[in-house]
Amino acid sequence: MQNSKAVLVTGASSGIGKECALRLASSGFRVFAGVRKNEDGERLRAEASGAITPILLDVTDSASIAEAAERMSRSLGAGGLHGLVNNAGIAVAGPLEMLPAEALRKQFDVNVIGQIAVTQAFLPMLRAARGRIIIMGSILGKLALPFVGAYSAAKFALEALAEALGMEIRASGVSVSIIEPGNIATPIWSKSKSAAMGAAGDLNVKKWDLYRAAAESFQHYTDDASANGIPASRVALVVEKALTARRPRSRYTVGWDSRILGRVAPLAPGRLRQWIILKVVLRK
Repeated sequence: MQNSKAVLVTGASSGIGKECALRLASSGFRVFAGVRKNEDGERLRAEASGAITPILLDVTDSASIAEAAERMSRSLGAGGLHGLVNNAGIAVAGPLEMLPAEALRKQFDVNVIGQIAVTQAFLPMLRAARGRIIIMGSILGKLALPFVGAYSAAKFALEALAEALGMEIRASGVSVSIIEPGNIATPIWSKSKSAAMGAAGDLNVKKWDLYRAAAESFQHYTDDASANGIPASRVALVVEKALTARRPRSRYTVGWDSRILGRVAPLAPGRLRQWIILKVVLRK
């Protein structure tokens, strides 16, 4: 397929964002890949044989967002932007009692506020093309696990924002879809887990002792889940579907756990749901 439609993918230096950028470029889209470092952009460009245009973009920096939007507006002209894949995100792990306020703010600054700020900046270009907004959610936007409450709260927030935004801009011809992956093999947890858990533990050794055994069980669970997760390329296929479908759906699930658990778990009584989660995640 030869497709000259322009798409911006945020958080494209690794994981799901990288796979989305590579997949869309191979399908003929004109891909702009949002990265925070020049070296990440050049590495991605080389991997795509020059078919991707890296663009420096820090979703927590208003000046960076404005500069990226101005650059792309000049490049795209009246044709506008067909797709915005809001993928940039981090994962903050640790007991909520012990997470520093700065860590909580960073989780929401990147995963929630950053996505809205980027959307606001690029909406004029999306309207010009009657384009599509893709928001990267998660099964953890449907149910929460212990020790990733901050991350799950941010994904819950994205569910609400995607729903509201979709209704608000429908009349302009721009659609909004949220992708809900289940367990995906990406480096997001390995990047953040040790640092965040360590920061929480440094606050109060005696208090950390209350969580240590459970936190170690959780680390084993996430290690196993990451090793057995489906590849990020599966998510990229669904993102491409959302960008090319004649009538894009408002919600796409990826993986059996997202399809089943994401729908069934919220319907279960709260105490039963928590008992099952503790049995599976912490082996309690």
